[in-house]
Amino acid sequence: MNPRVMFWVPALLRLALMLAVAGIAWWLLGPVSGLALALLITLGLLISQLAYLHKLGEWLDDPQSTKLPDGWGAWTDVFARLYRLRRDDERNRDELTEWLARFRQAMHLLPEGVAIMDDVLFLEWCNPAAEHHLGLTLEQDKGRRVTNLIRHPEFIDYLILGRYEQPLTLSIRGRKLIVQIIPFENRRQILVTHDATETERIEAMRRDFIANASHELRTPLTVIVGFLEIALADPGLDEKTRTAHLMLMTEQAQRMQRLIEDMLTLSRLESDEYPLKRERVDVRALVAQVANDARALSNGRHEIDFAVDGPDVMGSSEELRSAFGNLASNAVRYTPAGGRIELRWLRGPNDLRFEVIDNGIGIDEQHISRLTERFYRVDKSRSRETQGTGLGLAIVKHVLLRHGGKLAIRSTPGKGSVFTATLPNTSLPG
Repeated sequence: MNPRVMFWVPALLRLALMLAVAGIAWWLLGPVSGLALALLITLGLLISQLAYLHKLGEWLDDPQSTKLPDGWGAWTDVFARLYRLRRDDERNRDELTEWLARFRQAMHLLPEGVAIMDDVLFLEWCNPAAEHHLGLTLEQDKGRRVTNLIRHPEFIDYLILGRYEQPLTLSIRGRKLIVQIIPFENRRQILVTHDATETERIEAMRRDFIANASHELRTPLTVIVGFLEIALADPGLDEKTRTAHLMLMTEQAQRMQRLIEDMLTLSRLESDEYPLKRERVDVRALVAQVANDARALSNGRHEIDFAVDGPDVMGSSEELRSAFGNLASNAVRYTPAGGRIELRWLRGPNDLRFEVIDNGIGIDEQHISRLTERFYRVDKSRSRETQGTGLGLAIVKHVLLRHGGKLAIRSTPGKGSVFTATLPNTSLPG
């Protein structure tokens, strides 16, 4: 039904009833009494309307804590509509609060930094990533000017010039950040920061890897090509010289083959296309084989012993043999003749361990953290003399990562080193 009809019909009925009562009083008691009764009824209605207006005013002053009154007559519909409006408003406010909480949670989880500033660059809000990137603290820095918080000349010039079409690259607090300002609304701006430190590090590693691999392959190729050119230029080489050249070319070709095999192994270990195939590994047999390979490489120049005092594990026998073998061969290469090397498999307090202990040349502390980088060598000339590819410890690291383990290194220059490959207890057969 039409709202106007719903309002006017009851109002007119009440007016007609009032007039009827006044008319009856007029007829029964006379004109004065009729008019007096009509006046009293009108005054009562006026007082009731003023009372409802007063209650409405009180409710409008504090709609949250003041109870919405019950109405009479037309006021019933007015208060009912106000109640529905308040209920809808509370529901919308609850939904808005929920969405705001979700938005803040999403902003807190973003890896990118987000900071909101007003038109004069005062900080209004920022997420934890922005705090970490820019050295801010929301509780302390809210309401402060951003240019006073980030005192970087390039950043200040970027803000002053207002050329926000292109992002700005900054080095702040030892990290490389990509910063961009995004204006929104009329009086606010969003400052977005992206930490490109890890991306830059990976890109540098990629460039170094390509450069190092090219260098490592170029050296033996140069030797082989040089000897081939000599053979072509002088077909009459004597047998002894030709044999010496062939032996050197074979040695360099084998070096390239080992390098390529190690690079392919690393590629396979890092690829998702080659998931880890777990099997029961006979550790005693594996360590014995690693020890035999180390003795063959040593050719009697070292004393090599092994001990197995731990259980078998679940994992890839081929990958673990590659990791343990690289650790043992490194010990042979960097331990002078007459040195002692121990290979031990044991059960630790919270893990399983393969230890390679030697009394070789040792490693300075400054190099230990970088030993598992591709092609990183403490002594490049010595590594080439011992036929190392520079990828052995990188392979060890990735094999252990695939098995949930890690590599620990302790070393003292001139006294020796201890390389410990640990595997979690979850590697035990079920």
